Amino acid sequence: MSNTGIPGTTLFDGAQAMKGYALNRMCFSFNDQANREAFKADEERYMRHYGLTAPQADAIRKRDVLGLLAAGGNVYYLAKFAGILGLDVQDLGAAQTGMTKQQFKLKLLQQNDQPDRLAA
Repeated sequence: MSNTGIPGTTLFDGAQAMKGYALNRMCFSFNDQANREAFKADEERYMRHYGLTAPQADAIRKRDVLGLLAAGGNVYYLAKFAGILGLDVQDLGAAQTGMTKQQFKLKLLQQNDQPDRLAA
């Protein structure tokens, strides 16, 4: 697993992309309502159909966002899975940073209040 030096952050590089191919392919399939329904009807069968690894399937079962990222998940594809659970990208960001969603939103707002360091 690649790390950027930021706790809880996995760098999505070529190795992670290869590692997470099946997981990301499955999550991409959730663009189609019929596939979302098929997943909800039988998660185990759906995961087997896409050939998820044991760590990927376990992270799906546990709804473990950090585990999915470590297993090669790309946040943009994982957002499709999160949508099935009623979560949004801010929920994923909060999970990555170890914050509550409200804390994460507050941090984003505070960062927006900072002067642009690159301007000047």
